[in-house]
Amino acid sequence: MSFEGLTGRGVRVGIIDSGVNPAHPHVGPVAGGVFIGPYGQSPEYLDRLGHGTAVAGAIREGAPDALIYAIKVFDRTLLTSSAIILQGIEWCLENEMHVVNLSLGTRNETDHARFEELVARAARSGVVLVAAHDAGGQAVLPGCLPMTTAVGLSSDCPRDSYRRLTTSSRTLFYASGYPRPIPGVPQDRNLNGISFAVANMTGFVARVRQANPDASLPELQRILAKNADVSDATPAPEENSLATIRTDYGQT
Repeated sequence: MSFEGLTGRGVRVGIIDSGVNPAHPHVGPVAGGVFIGPYGQSPEYLDRLGHGTAVAGAIREGAPDALIYAIKVFDRTLLTSSAIILQGIEWCLENEMHVVNLSLGTRNETDHARFEELVARAARSGVVLVAAHDAGGQAVLPGCLPMTTAVGLSSDCPRDSYRRLTTSSRTLFYASGYPRPIPGVPQDRNLNGISFAVANMTGFVARVRQANPDASLPELQRILAKNADVSDATPAPEENSLATIRTDYGQT
């Protein structure tokens, strides 16, 4: 299939992150959202950190007509708990998102079974969970689970394409780790990392979902794999410092 003419129209994309600032020129209107914190939920999802807004901007560039929903799980810092991430996924399922962007992950195995349960529930419902596969070479939840659409960072992949790497157990997708360019700011000074590889991939997923609204999760992943830029991706070398990983991931 060709991505030409596809804009993500009608596709509901939930972004589990630090919220979204709709006033940012790269983002625009947000269809709804929620703040999920340690003391409950509220409708206040304004981003105070900028990370979720940059993620939303990258998704909006790839799928400009998608319906963006902000699920805020980070507030003053990029720190949260597995329990709150799980609540964010539950909110997305209950509110019938089509695609969920998870530019985050955890190495904490305590809630592994609960992540497996929600990932399986999403797959049965046709909800595509686009998530980081690993951090610093170590697998993270939920992206390491087989029914997610797992994303890695490719250092030389253009922002308008993505790649795939097929292993014996699954297909992994690789994308550029840069968000939308900021005028006057050199690319290497902008935010970058696995978070934005996930966001860039989510833009492609939203367009594929628009073109195939009734496809099952395995069917959607086959379509994505078939339309990858090259058949074998070259993952980025493990150059990310721990500080970069902490910027990109909510540590739990």
